[in-house]
Amino acid sequence: MSVRLREALREAAAEVPAYPVHDRAVRTARRTRRRMAAAVAAVLVLVALVPLAVRDGGPATIAPAGVDGPALPDRIGLPGFGSLRATDRPRLGPASVVFSGQARGLTGLIDENGTVGIVGADADRYRTWTVGHEAPAGEQVLLSPDGRRLAVPAGSWEHPRIDLVDLVDGTVRRVPSPREGSTLTEPAGWAPDGTALVVRDTTPANPEGSAYVNTLSLVRLDTGRAVRLLETEQLPIFGTPVAFSADGSRLAFQVGDKVLVTAADGQSISSFPLPPESGLAGKGAWLPDGTLALVSRDPDTTRWRLRRVDPASGRDLGVLALPAVDGVTTIRLLGWWPDGSALVVGYRPDPDSPERFDGPVDMDQRTVYPNVQTIRVLGLAPGAAAPATLLTAPDQVLAIDVADAVVRAGRVRAADPPSGPGGRVWWAAGAAALVLGGLVAARLLRRRRRAHRSLGGAHLVGEEGQHGRRQGG
Repeated sequence: MSVRLREALREAAAEVPAYPVHDRAVRTARRTRRRMAAAVAAVLVLVALVPLAVRDGGPATIAPAGVDGPALPDRIGLPGFGSLRATDRPRLGPASVVFSGQARGLTGLIDENGTVGIVGADADRYRTWTVGHEAPAGEQVLLSPDGRRLAVPAGSWEHPRIDLVDLVDGTVRRVPSPREGSTLTEPAGWAPDGTALVVRDTTPANPEGSAYVNTLSLVRLDTGRAVRLLETEQLPIFGTPVAFSADGSRLAFQVGDKVLVTAADGQSISSFPLPPESGLAGKGAWLPDGTLALVSRDPDTTRWRLRRVDPASGRDLGVLALPAVDGVTTIRLLGWWPDGSALVVGYRPDPDSPERFDGPVDMDQRTVYPNVQTIRVLGLAPGAAAPATLLTAPDQVLAIDVADAVVRAGRVRAADPPSGPGGRVWWAAGAAALVLGGLVAARLLRRRRRAHRSLGGAHLVGEEGQHGRRQGG
């Protein structure tokens, strides 16, 4: 190669602009790192937001000034789609009320799903529990006196049992039927201290299953020992759980048109017939003075009152000086406030159901789902002219139970039920965000590795060029 040609090539090479391979690779690597950091930050924010959304199943309500501890919400809503279950984290803690019915969120794809809603004792934290069949709250699903445990029927017809769902630690304890051969076991009443549970068993009386025997037993939860209280072919009246005296030493329950009183050891104390259009008032039937309360309907009306009777003889002691409840199929007594007010559930009739159910044969029809449109919790204050509405519920919320601790507290709080999707939806969204973030991070990581490889190639190209120039020089 001549000197002139060599100089011409050098001049042409000098005039060619240098391609910034190294600088571009560095910029690409920096941009990749920024994108990865942004994606990771977005995923972390989503993951952080999920527990906040799940924490209470909705916005928490701050109770009004002066209201501390358990209180009755002044209204309840419906569980949202994907609501947390009673055993999900974060734990609910003690509950104030449990409710059931045929409204949205309380049934599944089939009506028999039997979902119950649960509300926290001091704030609007909602949970759910699925029984698997229609089980009215306050009748077949019962809150323990302190609101900590939920007693629900469970198992199969071959092995029936009761599940005790602990709302504080999330555990579920199985209590087997105390009656051999039983095909159905249901809770019927909690002892005041929560150490015992009355259960009702249904047992076939013959191989054909054409007749059944109904048994009431008191089960000690610490030892599992059961005391038989009653065995009869007549089913105890639906909707009137066993009523315990305040000290737990006596129990009252209704069988047909009679009230039976027994001791906690199963010893019979008394039995007396009920007046017409009357029934045992409910789980709060024992008055503070030791007498029993009945619900009675004024003849040919839909007006219900509370009256007292002597538990030893059934002698009528007169109507209590409390307002009557009108326009309902019946009322059920939950308990007594510290000021002497009675807390009752009023069952408003469905438009297509009869206004009244006459006679003892129809007593159990007054609270069944098809005959009820909704429920209200009412306060009957001594000397008041009319009941005070303390809790309202949406239509087709048809049954409710209130923890004894809430009744004894005598407080009502302003409620703000949650709306929108439940906590499990947010869990799913968080899981999807983590998966998506992982995919994005993996893709960005692959790009970063390619950029590093390009950067290494750029270094080699630069070194070879410099080496060639030195040789050419």
